[in-house]
Amino acid sequence: MDDGSTREIGRGHLRDAHDRSFAMYRYPPSPGCRQWLRVFWIPVWHVPPGEVREQRILTYPVCLLSITASYARLLGPRTTAARMPLSGAGWAFGVMLRPSAGRPLLQADIGSLTDKHADLAGVRLLADLVPAVRGIMETDPTSAGAHAAGRQLLEDRLPALGNPSGEAALADALVARVEEDPRITTVAALRAAFDLHERTLQRICTRFLGVSPRWMIRQRRLQEAGAQLRSGGSLSELAAGLGYADQAHFSRDFRAATGWTPGAFAALARDSR
Repeated sequence: MDDGSTREIGRGHLRDAHDRSFAMYRYPPSPGCRQWLRVFWIPVWHVPPGEVREQRILTYPVCLLSITASYARLLGPRTTAARMPLSGAGWAFGVMLRPSAGRPLLQADIGSLTDKHADLAGVRLLADLVPAVRGIMETDPTSAGAHAAGRQLLEDRLPALGNPSGEAALADALVARVEEDPRITTVAALRAAFDLHERTLQRICTRFLGVSPRWMIRQRRLQEAGAQLRSGGSLSELAAGLGYADQAHFSRDFRAATGWTPGAFAALARDSR
């Protein structure tokens, strides 16, 4: 299930399209919950016996909830591509949060969760939902009815967070501006767009995003690069369009973040068409 509002998770999911062992179901949140949530994502996999399939995800400065049969976590932002080795059969019930939602759930600055996770047993608002979500999903993890029931359980809790305001609302606006405005390729440009002092911007990023402003901008550029590489085009023109001084700098950043060179990633995309 894909919807125009669910591109966030798809843009960063660096999947080999030849891999038929893995399916991703995506759902937008209900209109009343969009101030806290971006997208629900429910992967289901059946990997042949004796094989392992690695999924790579180029993450962004938001927190994720992930409930599986074996763990339940609030995942902080990752500064490198997440690599998820999959084997056997399994599922995950995932939620991408708005930037402003992670901190009130964690009850701490998101900077404390960067490249880490917290067990949902310690997240007061959601801890008791884990057995219920597992019970719903374990019967048939591909069922649209199960997906809807799990989404409803979570959405019923979110009003307790309150509506984002002040710095929380500004964190949402910062991320949205970086996503939507291709002219934001530097920290100076982002500061100017919101008329923010450097210390203010750094504080908001530490409290709500868990990454530096520079990292956030670079990561979005790399996500956009992945999308463009899937559709072809000149590497030099792509690098210049994303604000890189030269193709070599872009290639280093892309390989460090994804594990692939731009050329290798483009070839993978061409082969999967």
